[in-house]
Amino acid sequence: MDMKHKTTNLRINSSRLWGSLMEMAKIGPGIAGGNNRQALTDEDAQGRALFHQWCNDAGLTMGIDQMGTMFARREGTSPDLSPVYVGSHLDTQPTGGKYDGVLGVLAGLEIIRTLNDQGIKTKHPIVVVNFTNEEGTRFPPAMVASGVFAGVHSLDWAYSREDSEGKTFGEELKRINWIGDEEVGARKMKAFFELHIEQGPILELEEKEIGIVTHGQGLSWLEITLTGKESHTGSTPMAMRVNAGLGMARVTQLVDDIAHRYEPNAVGAIGQCNIYPNSRNIIPGKAIFTVDFRHPEKSIISSMEQELRLGVEKIAQEIGLTFDMESVGGFDPVTFDPDCVTMVRNSAEKLGYGHRDIVSGAGHDACWINKVAPTAMVMCPCVGGLSHNEAEEISQKWATAGADVLMHSVLDSAEIVN
Repeated sequence: MDMKHKTTNLRINSSRLWGSLMEMAKIGPGIAGGNNRQALTDEDAQGRALFHQWCNDAGLTMGIDQMGTMFARREGTSPDLSPVYVGSHLDTQPTGGKYDGVLGVLAGLEIIRTLNDQGIKTKHPIVVVNFTNEEGTRFPPAMVASGVFAGVHSLDWAYSREDSEGKTFGEELKRINWIGDEEVGARKMKAFFELHIEQGPILELEEKEIGIVTHGQGLSWLEITLTGKESHTGSTPMAMRVNAGLGMARVTQLVDDIAHRYEPNAVGAIGQCNIYPNSRNIIPGKAIFTVDFRHPEKSIISSMEQELRLGVEKIAQEIGLTFDMESVGGFDPVTFDPDCVTMVRNSAEKLGYGHRDIVSGAGHDACWINKVAPTAMVMCPCVGGLSHNEAEEISQKWATAGADVLMHSVLDSAEIVN
Protein backbone atom coordinates (compact mmCIF):
# COMPACT_ATOMS: atom_id res chain seq x y z
CA MET A 1 0.00 0.00 0.00
CA ASP A 2 1.54 3.33 -1.03
CA MET A 3 1.36 6.37 1.23
CA LYS A 4 -1.14 8.27 -0.93
CA HIS A 5 -3.58 5.35 -0.76
CA LYS A 6 -3.04 5.10 2.99
CA THR A 7 -4.03 8.73 3.48
CA THR A 8 -7.18 8.65 1.34
CA ASN A 9 -9.46 8.38 4.36
CA LEU A 10 -7.10 9.96 6.90
CA ARG A 11 -8.94 11.87 9.65
CA ILE A 12 -7.75 14.11 12.43
CA ASN A 13 -8.08 13.13 16.09
CA SER A 14 -11.43 14.73 16.87
CA SER A 15 -11.22 14.41 20.65
CA ARG A 16 -7.71 15.86 20.76
CA LEU A 17 -8.67 18.87 18.64
CA TRP A 18 -11.74 19.57 20.77
CA GLY A 19 -9.73 19.16 23.95
CA SER A 20 -7.18 21.69 22.70
CA LEU A 21 -9.94 24.19 21.95
CA MET A 22 -11.36 23.79 25.45
CA GLU A 23 -7.92 24.07 27.06
CA MET A 24 -7.10 27.29 25.16
CA ALA A 25 -10.51 28.69 26.17
CA LYS A 26 -9.44 28.55 29.83
CA ILE A 27 -7.04 31.42 29.11
CA GLY A 28 -8.74 34.82 29.16
CA PRO A 29 -12.22 33.60 30.09
CA GLY A 30 -15.09 35.96 29.45
CA ILE A 31 -17.95 36.62 31.82
CA ALA A 32 -20.57 34.58 29.92
CA GLY A 33 -18.78 31.47 28.70
CA GLY A 34 -16.62 32.97 25.96
CA ASN A 35 -13.23 34.63 25.89
CA ASN A 36 -11.56 37.99 26.33
CA ARG A 37 -8.05 37.47 25.00
CA GLN A 38 -7.41 40.71 23.16
CA ALA A 39 -4.21 41.25 21.22
CA LEU A 40 -1.03 41.98 23.19
CA THR A 41 -2.65 41.60 26.60
CA ASP A 42 -1.28 39.34 29.31
CA GLU A 43 -3.95 36.82 28.34
CA ASP A 44 -2.75 36.89 24.73
CA ALA A 45 0.78 36.22 25.98
CA GLN A 46 -0.46 33.21 27.99
CA GLY A 47 -2.31 31.82 24.97
CA ARG A 48 0.80 32.21 22.85
CA ALA A 49 2.89 30.41 25.47
CA LEU A 50 0.51 27.44 25.52
CA PHE A 51 0.48 27.25 21.73
CA HIS A 52 4.30 27.46 21.70
CA GLN A 53 4.53 24.58 24.18
CA TRP A 54 2.19 22.44 22.11
CA CYS A 55 4.26 23.19 19.00
CA ASN A 56 7.46 22.19 20.80
CA ASP A 57 5.81 18.96 21.91
CA ALA A 58 4.92 18.25 18.26
CA GLY A 59 8.54 18.73 17.19
CA LEU A 60 8.01 22.04 15.40
CA THR A 61 10.53 24.87 15.20
CA MET A 62 9.18 28.33 16.02
CA GLY A 63 9.90 31.56 14.20
CA ILE A 64 8.54 34.96 15.27
CA ASP A 65 8.54 38.09 13.12
CA GLN A 66 8.68 41.75 14.10
CA MET A 67 4.89 41.87 14.33
CA GLY A 68 4.84 39.01 16.81
CA THR A 69 3.30 36.57 14.33
CA MET A 70 4.23 32.99 15.22
CA PHE A 71 5.35 30.47 12.58
CA ALA A 72 5.65 26.82 13.68
CA ARG A 73 7.42 24.72 11.04
CA ARG A 74 7.34 20.99 10.31
CA GLU A 75 10.17 20.14 7.98
CA GLY A 76 9.57 18.64 4.56
CA THR A 77 11.75 16.14 2.75
CA SER A 78 12.79 19.00 0.44
CA PRO A 79 13.34 21.80 2.99
CA ASP A 80 14.41 24.33 0.36
CA LEU A 81 10.94 24.31 -1.20
CA SER A 82 8.41 26.96 -0.23
CA PRO A 83 6.26 25.79 2.69
CA VAL A 84 2.51 25.37 2.76
CA TYR A 85 1.05 27.61 5.49
CA VAL A 86 -2.05 26.95 7.55
CA GLY A 87 -3.51 28.93 10.44
CA SER A 88 -5.45 31.96 11.62
CA HIS A 89 -5.33 33.92 14.92
CA LEU A 90 -5.57 33.39 18.69
CA ASP A 91 -6.70 36.89 19.74
CA THR A 92 -10.38 37.49 20.46
CA GLN A 93 -12.95 40.22 20.76
CA PRO A 94 -13.57 41.66 24.27
CA THR A 95 -16.69 39.49 24.39
CA GLY A 96 -15.54 36.87 21.93
CA GLY A 97 -16.26 33.19 21.51
CA LYS A 98 -14.01 30.16 21.86
CA TYR A 99 -13.71 29.35 18.15
CA ASP A 100 -13.35 32.49 16.02
CA GLY A 101 -9.78 32.30 14.71
CA VAL A 102 -8.68 29.82 17.37
CA LEU A 103 -10.15 26.88 15.45
CA GLY A 104 -7.98 27.70 12.44
CA VAL A 105 -4.75 27.77 14.46
CA LEU A 106 -5.42 24.66 16.52
CA ALA A 107 -6.73 22.71 13.52
CA GLY A 108 -3.39 23.49 11.86
CA LEU A 109 -1.60 22.10 14.91
CA GLU A 110 -3.84 19.04 14.90
CA ILE A 111 -2.87 18.38 11.27
CA ILE A 112 0.77 18.19 12.36
CA ARG A 113 -0.06 15.91 15.30
CA THR A 114 -2.00 13.58 13.00
CA LEU A 115 0.81 13.42 10.47
CA ASN A 116 3.24 12.65 13.28
CA ASP A 117 0.96 9.88 14.60
CA GLN A 118 0.79 8.26 11.17
CA GLY A 119 4.43 8.81 10.21
CA ILE A 120 3.40 10.75 7.10
CA LYS A 121 6.00 12.94 5.42
CA THR A 122 5.47 15.76 2.94
CA LYS A 123 7.75 17.11 0.27
CA HIS A 124 7.08 20.75 1.19
CA PRO A 125 7.45 21.97 4.77
CA ILE A 126 4.18 22.82 6.57
CA VAL A 127 3.99 25.92 8.78
CA VAL A 128 1.24 26.61 11.32
CA VAL A 129 0.77 30.36 11.79
CA ASN A 130 -0.80 32.55 14.47
CA PHE A 131 -1.21 36.07 13.07
CA THR A 132 -1.10 38.93 15.58
CA ASN A 133 -4.10 41.24 16.11
CA GLU A 134 -6.50 39.90 13.52
CA GLU A 135 -9.51 41.21 15.40
CA GLY A 136 -8.27 44.80 15.62
CA THR A 137 -10.52 45.42 18.60
CA ARG A 138 -7.74 46.82 20.82
CA PHE A 139 -5.51 48.19 18.06
CA PRO A 140 -7.62 49.07 15.01
CA PRO A 141 -7.85 48.18 12.20
CA ALA A 142 -8.39 44.45 11.86
CA MET A 143 -5.90 42.07 10.23
CA VAL A 144 -2.92 44.30 11.04
CA ALA A 145 -0.09 41.74 11.10
CA SER A 146 -1.20 39.95 7.94
CA GLY A 147 -1.61 43.39 6.35
CA VAL A 148 2.02 44.25 7.12
CA PHE A 149 3.08 40.81 5.85
CA ALA A 150 1.30 41.49 2.55
CA GLY A 151 2.73 45.02 2.23
CA VAL A 152 -0.60 46.74 2.79
CA HIS A 153 0.67 48.53 5.93
CA SER A 154 4.14 49.59 7.00
CA LEU A 155 5.75 48.23 10.15
CA ASP A 156 6.14 51.71 11.64
CA TRP A 157 2.48 52.50 11.00
CA ALA A 158 1.42 49.27 12.70
CA TYR A 159 3.66 49.94 15.70
CA SER A 160 2.07 53.39 16.10
CA ARG A 161 -1.52 52.09 16.45
CA GLU A 162 -2.97 53.09 19.83
CA ASP A 163 -5.51 51.50 22.13
CA SER A 164 -8.12 53.42 24.13
CA GLU A 165 -5.56 54.13 26.87
CA GLY A 166 -2.98 55.55 24.46
CA LYS A 167 -0.72 52.50 24.61
CA THR A 168 0.89 51.70 21.27
CA PHE A 169 1.04 48.39 19.48
CA GLY A 170 4.84 48.45 19.40
CA GLU A 171 5.16 49.18 23.12
CA GLU A 172 2.73 46.45 24.13
CA LEU A 173 4.32 43.88 21.80
CA LYS A 174 7.64 44.48 23.56
CA ARG A 175 6.00 44.46 26.98
CA ILE A 176 4.53 40.97 26.59
CA ASN A 177 7.87 39.78 25.16
CA TRP A 178 6.54 38.27 21.96
CA ILE A 179 8.38 40.46 19.46
CA GLY A 180 10.70 38.70 17.05
CA ASP A 181 13.51 39.91 14.83
CA GLU A 182 12.38 38.22 11.62
CA GLU A 183 11.55 40.63 8.78
CA VAL A 184 7.81 40.77 8.20
CA GLY A 185 6.81 39.40 4.81
CA ALA A 186 10.19 37.86 4.01
CA ARG A 187 8.81 34.34 4.08
CA LYS A 188 7.88 32.61 0.83
CA MET A 189 4.64 30.66 0.72
CA LYS A 190 3.60 27.96 -1.71
CA ALA A 191 0.02 28.37 -0.46
CA PHE A 192 -2.01 29.42 2.56
CA PHE A 193 -5.13 27.71 3.93
CA GLU A 194 -7.36 29.07 6.69
CA LEU A 195 -10.21 27.30 8.49
CA HIS A 196 -12.79 29.53 10.14
CA ILE A 197 -16.29 29.38 11.54
CA GLU A 198 -18.74 30.83 9.03
CA GLN A 199 -19.94 33.82 11.12
CA GLY A 200 -23.27 33.49 9.33
CA PRO A 201 -26.25 31.10 9.29
CA ILE A 202 -26.14 29.69 5.73
CA LEU A 203 -24.28 26.41 6.29
CA GLU A 204 -26.32 25.49 9.35
CA LEU A 205 -29.61 26.32 7.63
CA GLU A 206 -28.69 24.23 4.58
CA GLU A 207 -27.22 21.43 6.73
CA LYS A 208 -23.86 21.62 4.96
CA GLU A 209 -20.73 20.73 6.91
CA ILE A 210 -18.27 22.59 4.70
CA GLY A 211 -18.24 26.04 3.13
CA ILE A 212 -15.83 26.42 0.22
CA VAL A 213 -14.93 30.10 0.25
CA THR A 214 -14.56 31.35 -3.30
CA HIS A 215 -14.59 35.09 -2.58
CA GLY A 216 -14.30 37.56 0.23
CA GLN A 217 -16.62 40.54 0.19
CA GLY A 218 -15.21 43.95 -0.44
CA LEU A 219 -16.00 46.57 2.16
CA SER A 220 -16.71 50.29 2.10
CA TRP A 221 -17.07 52.43 5.21
CA LEU A 222 -18.56 55.86 4.59
CA GLU A 223 -18.90 58.44 7.34
CA ILE A 224 -21.82 60.81 6.88
CA THR A 225 -22.29 64.09 8.76
CA LEU A 226 -25.72 65.72 8.65
CA THR A 227 -25.97 69.24 10.03
CA GLY A 228 -29.28 70.87 10.94
CA LYS A 229 -30.34 73.20 13.72
CA GLU A 230 -30.70 72.49 17.43
CA SER A 231 -33.98 73.68 18.91
CA HIS A 232 -36.45 72.88 21.68
CA THR A 233 -38.46 69.71 21.11
CA GLY A 234 -41.56 71.15 22.75
CA SER A 235 -41.74 74.67 21.40
CA THR A 236 -40.48 74.33 17.81
CA PRO A 237 -43.30 73.86 15.27
CA MET A 238 -42.90 70.78 13.09
CA ALA A 239 -42.67 72.83 9.90
CA MET A 240 -39.77 74.86 11.29
CA ARG A 241 -37.55 71.96 12.39
CA VAL A 242 -34.20 71.10 10.74
CA ASN A 243 -33.82 67.72 12.36
CA ALA A 244 -30.51 65.91 11.77
CA GLY A 245 -31.85 62.88 13.66
CA LEU A 246 -34.72 62.60 11.20
CA GLY A 247 -32.22 62.74 8.36
CA MET A 248 -30.20 59.90 9.89
CA ALA A 249 -33.37 57.82 10.27
CA ARG A 250 -34.21 58.27 6.60
CA VAL A 251 -30.67 57.46 5.53
CA THR A 252 -30.85 54.30 7.66
CA GLN A 253 -33.85 53.17 5.63
CA LEU A 254 -32.10 54.19 2.41
CA VAL A 255 -29.07 52.04 3.23
CA ASP A 256 -31.31 49.06 3.88
CA ASP A 257 -33.19 49.62 0.60
CA ILE A 258 -29.96 49.86 -1.40
CA ALA A 259 -28.58 46.63 0.07
CA HIS A 260 -31.83 44.80 -0.75
CA ARG A 261 -31.64 45.98 -4.37
CA TYR A 262 -28.29 44.25 -4.81
CA GLU A 263 -29.13 40.96 -3.10
CA PRO A 264 -28.23 38.17 -2.63
CA ASN A 265 -24.58 39.06 -1.92
CA ALA A 266 -24.92 42.71 -0.93
CA VAL A 267 -25.26 43.81 2.69
CA GLY A 268 -25.46 47.24 4.25
CA ALA A 269 -26.16 48.85 7.59
CA ILE A 270 -25.41 51.83 9.77
CA GLY A 271 -23.26 50.77 12.68
CA GLN A 272 -21.59 53.51 14.69
CA CYS A 273 -23.77 56.60 15.12
CA ASN A 274 -23.86 59.71 17.28
CA ILE A 275 -26.31 62.59 17.50
CA TYR A 276 -25.64 65.96 19.07
CA PRO A 277 -26.24 67.33 21.62
CA ASN A 278 -27.97 64.03 22.55
CA SER A 279 -30.35 65.66 25.01
CA ARG A 280 -33.92 64.54 25.69
CA ASN A 281 -35.54 67.87 24.89
CA ILE A 282 -33.34 69.17 22.07
CA ILE A 283 -33.90 68.38 18.41
CA PRO A 284 -30.57 67.05 17.11
CA GLY A 285 -28.53 69.63 15.25
CA LYS A 286 -25.94 67.18 14.03
CA ALA A 287 -25.73 63.45 13.30
CA ILE A 288 -22.50 61.60 12.48
CA PHE A 289 -22.72 57.94 11.50
CA THR A 290 -20.94 55.27 9.48
CA VAL A 291 -22.41 53.22 6.64
CA ASP A 292 -21.00 49.73 6.03
CA PHE A 293 -21.53 48.34 2.51
CA ARG A 294 -20.17 44.95 1.41
CA HIS A 295 -20.26 42.96 -1.83
CA PRO A 296 -17.91 40.55 -3.65
CA GLU A 297 -17.83 42.80 -6.76
CA LYS A 298 -16.08 46.17 -6.64
CA SER A 299 -18.36 47.65 -9.31
CA ILE A 300 -21.43 46.87 -7.21
CA ILE A 301 -19.92 48.56 -4.19
CA SER A 302 -19.27 51.63 -6.33
CA SER A 303 -22.89 51.61 -7.51
CA MET A 304 -24.14 51.33 -3.94
CA GLU A 305 -21.95 54.25 -2.90
CA GLN A 306 -23.25 56.38 -5.76
CA GLU A 307 -26.89 55.60 -4.96
CA LEU A 308 -26.23 56.48 -1.34
CA ARG A 309 -24.70 59.85 -2.20
CA LEU A 310 -27.61 60.80 -4.45
CA GLY A 311 -30.13 59.63 -1.85
CA VAL A 312 -28.46 61.49 1.01
CA GLU A 313 -28.37 64.66 -1.09
CA LYS A 314 -32.11 64.36 -1.74
CA ILE A 315 -32.94 63.70 1.92
CA ALA A 316 -30.80 66.63 3.04
CA GLN A 317 -32.56 68.98 0.61
CA GLU A 318 -36.01 67.86 1.74
CA ILE A 319 -35.24 68.46 5.42
CA GLY A 320 -33.02 71.51 4.97
CA LEU A 321 -29.79 69.86 6.13
CA THR A 322 -26.23 70.19 4.90
CA PHE A 323 -24.20 67.02 4.58
CA ASP A 324 -20.71 65.66 4.14
CA MET A 325 -19.77 62.10 3.16
CA GLU A 326 -16.24 60.69 3.20
CA SER A 327 -14.60 57.28 2.96
CA VAL A 328 -13.09 56.18 6.27
CA GLY A 329 -12.00 52.64 5.41
CA GLY A 330 -12.46 49.56 3.32
CA PHE A 331 -10.82 47.03 1.05
CA ASP A 332 -11.43 45.55 -2.37
CA PRO A 333 -13.22 42.22 -2.88
CA VAL A 334 -11.09 39.07 -2.82
CA THR A 335 -11.11 36.22 -5.31
CA PHE A 336 -9.35 33.24 -3.79
CA ASP A 337 -6.93 31.11 -5.81
CA PRO A 338 -8.89 28.74 -8.10
CA ASP A 339 -6.42 25.87 -7.69
CA CYS A 340 -6.47 26.10 -3.89
CA VAL A 341 -10.26 26.38 -3.91
CA THR A 342 -10.40 23.24 -6.07
CA MET A 343 -8.22 21.43 -3.52
CA VAL A 344 -10.73 22.31 -0.81
CA ARG A 345 -13.67 21.19 -2.96
CA ASN A 346 -11.99 17.92 -3.90
CA SER A 347 -11.13 17.24 -0.27
CA ALA A 348 -14.73 17.76 0.85
CA GLU A 349 -16.04 15.48 -1.90
CA LYS A 350 -13.42 12.78 -1.25
CA LEU A 351 -14.30 12.69 2.45
CA GLY A 352 -18.05 12.69 1.78
CA TYR A 353 -18.89 15.96 3.53
CA GLY A 354 -21.84 18.05 2.39
CA HIS A 355 -20.56 21.33 0.99
CA ARG A 356 -21.40 24.45 -0.96
CA ASP A 357 -19.57 27.48 -2.32
CA ILE A 358 -19.80 30.50 -0.07
CA VAL A 359 -18.73 34.15 0.04
CA SER A 360 -17.12 35.36 3.26
CA GLY A 361 -18.90 38.39 4.62
CA ALA A 362 -16.09 39.22 7.05
CA GLY A 363 -12.42 40.07 6.66
CA HIS A 364 -9.80 37.44 7.51
CA ASP A 365 -6.02 37.18 7.42
CA ALA A 366 -6.46 35.08 4.28
CA CYS A 367 -7.82 38.16 2.50
CA TRP A 368 -4.47 39.95 2.82
CA ILE A 369 -2.29 36.86 2.34
CA ASN A 370 -4.15 36.25 -0.93
CA LYS A 371 -2.23 39.26 -2.29
CA VAL A 372 1.13 37.50 -1.92
CA ALA A 373 0.38 33.76 -2.10
CA PRO A 374 -2.24 31.37 -3.49
CA THR A 375 -4.89 31.19 -0.77
CA ALA A 376 -8.16 29.46 0.09
CA MET A 377 -10.50 29.23 3.06
CA VAL A 378 -12.60 26.47 4.58
CA MET A 379 -15.63 27.29 6.71
CA CYS A 380 -17.63 25.20 9.14
CA PRO A 381 -21.12 26.04 10.45
CA CYS A 382 -21.75 28.24 13.47
CA VAL A 383 -24.90 27.92 15.57
CA GLY A 384 -27.35 30.62 14.54
CA GLY A 385 -24.57 32.38 12.63
CA LEU A 386 -23.59 34.08 15.90
CA SER A 387 -19.98 35.21 16.31
CA HIS A 388 -18.09 38.03 18.06
CA ASN A 389 -20.25 37.03 20.98
CA GLU A 390 -19.57 34.90 24.05
CA ALA A 391 -22.52 32.70 23.07
CA GLU A 392 -20.74 31.72 19.83
CA GLU A 393 -20.99 27.94 19.44
CA ILE A 394 -20.04 25.14 17.05
CA SER A 395 -20.23 21.37 17.41
CA GLN A 396 -17.31 18.97 17.70
CA LYS A 397 -18.60 17.27 14.55
CA TRP A 398 -18.43 20.51 12.59
CA ALA A 399 -14.94 21.31 13.87
CA THR A 400 -13.76 17.83 12.91
CA ALA A 401 -15.19 18.03 9.41
CA GLY A 402 -13.56 21.40 8.79
CA ALA A 403 -10.20 20.19 10.11
CA ASP A 404 -10.40 17.02 7.99
CA VAL A 405 -10.98 19.02 4.82
CA LEU A 406 -8.28 21.49 5.83
CA MET A 407 -5.78 18.65 6.34
CA HIS A 408 -6.42 17.01 2.99
CA SER A 409 -6.20 20.37 1.21
CA VAL A 410 -2.85 21.08 2.90
CA LEU A 411 -1.59 17.60 2.01
CA ASP A 412 -2.57 18.05 -1.63
CA SER A 413 -0.48 21.19 -1.73
CA ALA A 414 2.42 19.96 0.42
CA GLU A 415 2.65 16.70 -1.57
CA ILE A 416 2.77 13.44 0.38
CA VAL A 417 5.99 11.45 0.01
CA ASN A 418 5.52 7.75 -0.79
